[in-house]
Amino acid sequence: MEGGEELSEAPESDSGLREPCKVEESFRLHIVTWNVATAEPPDDVSSLLHLNSPKGADLYVIGLQEVNTGPLRIVFDSVFDDPWSHCLMTSLAPRQYIKVASIRMQGLLLLVFSKLKHVPFIRDIRATYTRTGIFRYWGNKGGLSVRMSFYGHTLCFLNCHLAAHMQYALERVDEFEYIMDTQTFDCKKTPKVIDHRLVFWFGDLNFRIQDHGIHFVRSCISSQNYNLLWSKDQLNVMKDKEELLQQFEEGPLEFQPTYKFDLNSDTYDSRVYKSWFGFNSKKRKPAWTDRILWRLRPKDASQDAQEEKRVDADIGKVKQMEEDEEYPLKIRQDLYTSNMEYSISDHKPVIGVFTLELRKMYETPLVQLQPEGDWSADIDAMVVYSPLQPFKASTWDWIGLYKVGFTSVLDYITYTWVKDDEVAFNEELIQVYIGKEEIPVRGGDCVLCYFSSHLNCIIGMSEPFKVHGSKVAIEEGLMPEKLSEFDRAEQVRN
Repeated sequence: MEGGEELSEAPESDSGLREPCKVEESFRLHIVTWNVATAEPPDDVSSLLHLNSPKGADLYVIGLQEVNTGPLRIVFDSVFDDPWSHCLMTSLAPRQYIKVASIRMQGLLLLVFSKLKHVPFIRDIRATYTRTGIFRYWGNKGGLSVRMSFYGHTLCFLNCHLAAHMQYALERVDEFEYIMDTQTFDCKKTPKVIDHRLVFWFGDLNFRIQDHGIHFVRSCISSQNYNLLWSKDQLNVMKDKEELLQQFEEGPLEFQPTYKFDLNSDTYDSRVYKSWFGFNSKKRKPAWTDRILWRLRPKDASQDAQEEKRVDADIGKVKQMEEDEEYPLKIRQDLYTSNMEYSISDHKPVIGVFTLELRKMYETPLVQLQPEGDWSADIDAMVVYSPLQPFKASTWDWIGLYKVGFTSVLDYITYTWVKDDEVAFNEELIQVYIGKEEIPVRGGDCVLCYFSSHLNCIIGMSEPFKVHGSKVAIEEGLMPEKLSEFDRAEQVRN
């Protein structure tokens, strides 16, 4: 034991042993970026998430900017889920999605949701942030990242809000490079954003359309001749100059610029602004400030480069190249558009839908677990689990009991520490118990999940099972409408 962790012959990757899998499979990724301008979430996000589409997403990634950071809101959000997270979780949970990762820095928010069946195969989750606001101390601008291993393939999602105004294009590039250079993860193989197999960069990047006047820009938008504006888009201009930007791809901007709109309308900025000494300032020129780009780690196509790496004995790079060949990953963008339906902000949301084609590096969970016997609040319950592959176990690992339809890892009914409540084990099976006072009196359909503190994720999940209502509670005359109060009292007491 060292630092509370027990190493059970961990393989080279903490995510488990490799399994032969020759079939390439497709997964659908739905990304949203939206500067919400401190607005509360709309009543219906079905259109934003394409919830009525016949092709459901496997992963949702939502990056928001300018989420409300008023003093009262900050206090409330420190105790409860912020309104945007709550809205998205309650919209997706009935469709069997859970939030697997989230991170917030002032008004920046990044959320990752997964279809339930993929959750045990999303591992090594880490999140970090970088401030680029005033003196790089203030977090109103900057970047949030979530990285993970998805069936063994390393993905990183970077949500940025960069410096505003036309004249600060160079500052925006500097901020992006600073974020990329300074963000680090506690992962041996992918310590930086750029090290990941696939990186998505999105957010309110604030690049504007330069040189063209406002009337020409609006005329091109009205006639849908967007291509006439592409050469003066600052991000495209900067790509010709900056090597790092050239590594990122973006779909064609075949949708109208998403900034700046009058609130509650589809009309571009029409207000008259008062500046110093009472002079009227110009209306804001429309711009594609909100973007989604990606970078697939390039192959070392040059044989000379490969030989040079071998001569330099860079074993890690050689292994990486071999792994990329054995487990290919391809990406295709299926949709890149804005959604004009929402008008609560001066920005319109931008949506990117992608298909990832990959060969899984593993398809067996690290842990198998199941309830033993019948469960109810009348007797102590038993959980049986068995490791299916070696992984780094810890005294901080726990098993949670969840209602079917739970929203996130923390949305458990109760939990038990794996090591503290272990009652029996052998080479194949381990038993832990959950006290009857922790089990919901009303019962219901539930699942068990094993959470690994080292990998920061769920690594095993049971099949749904029935927790029976308490016979004792019924015999004592607790009516159904009172049982929920009983449950709440039990939760407060514990």
